[in-house]
Amino acid sequence: MRATTLLRRAGVLLGILALAFTGLSATPAAAADYERVTGFGTNPGALTMYRYLPDDLPANAPVVLVLHGCTQDATGFATSSGWRSYADARGFALVAAQQETANNASRCFNWFQSGDTARGQGEALSLRQMVAHTVAAVDADPSRVYVAGFSGGGAMAASLLAAYPDVFAGGAILAGVPHGCATSMVQAFGCMNPGTTKTAAQWGDLVRKQYPGYGGPWPTVSIWHGTSDTTVVPANAGESVKQWTNVHGTDATADGSASLPGGVTRKTYEGSGGTVVRDYRVSGMGHAVPVRPSEGCGTTGAYAADVTCSTAHITADWGLGGAVPDPDDPGTPGDPEPSACFTANNDAHVQAGRATVRYGYAYAVGSGDLLGLWNTYTVTSLARTGPDWYERVTAC
Repeated sequence: MRATTLLRRAGVLLGILALAFTGLSATPAAAADYERVTGFGTNPGALTMYRYLPDDLPANAPVVLVLHGCTQDATGFATSSGWRSYADARGFALVAAQQETANNASRCFNWFQSGDTARGQGEALSLRQMVAHTVAAVDADPSRVYVAGFSGGGAMAASLLAAYPDVFAGGAILAGVPHGCATSMVQAFGCMNPGTTKTAAQWGDLVRKQYPGYGGPWPTVSIWHGTSDTTVVPANAGESVKQWTNVHGTDATADGSASLPGGVTRKTYEGSGGTVVRDYRVSGMGHAVPVRPSEGCGTTGAYAADVTCSTAHITADWGLGGAVPDPDDPGTPGDPEPSACFTANNDAHVQAGRATVRYGYAYAVGSGDLLGLWNTYTVTSLARTGPDWYERVTAC
């Protein structure tokens, strides 16, 4: 029996027994809106590719690759975590990769197998081929390609950033582990809980050895973790901070901190070119993706917490059509009072400058929150939380 077959079967056992890197169920009604793409490359990892393209997607648009957790499917995760609605709102091509049970019985990406995480091999190469195919097919901007993943998908996202820093401009690791934490089933258990501790230099070296001699810019990284996660313990977030700050040539001492709505604390780490790592900790949240259904961002479930729209923050961190305001910024003289709330129909919001229109739908100015159809019948509430920044709320 080939060694790769043995490794994949070990991965199956790990997926069944331990990787409760799990997630949301599929959303069948949304599947018709996705295109299954075949022939995107040699696909050595035997993965399945789905793609969602907003109507009238312009040339030179960004591309975002999303990676689900174990037991999840690609399109269900992409929709239920808010990525599809934000592809519409912020104008990017969305690629949703799917693991298959032939590779791992629990549909976990094989983040703990070096043959699937190394540059030019296995699942990592399949994922790289998916984004390359999309860039060429829709004339997208190759300098604005990003990846986000949850749990096992977050661990694989970290490995993609290490293997292909020349492809991905940024990434988001949600409830994941540092790249290179495990190369076997036994090690994977330990990475998840209680976690593995290394020096910043040791973590950084694991990234650098994926592409020896690389001298270009490294991707910026957003790290998200619940403080009550017992499946993948929060210590992993701290180790990921150490890893990516070291890669960027800075230290793991935060240069800034802010308290955000929903019990979220964000720490920022600066490099020579600006913020290179953002560390988001969600107080009291377990193993989950932070979503905000009342603001048109995803749906709640066993592995999705109604806290805040992590997708809004992540896309803003990447500069994709919006910016999340700094709660510590007092503003400048002449700025409007930040605390105000408006309930009106979507056309009135647009006429007042609180919303914009894209393809017949209204979106809040600043946050990009989806408000629904642009008409005089759909009534929504918007809270002004900063200058030229509005967020959808349940009621004023």
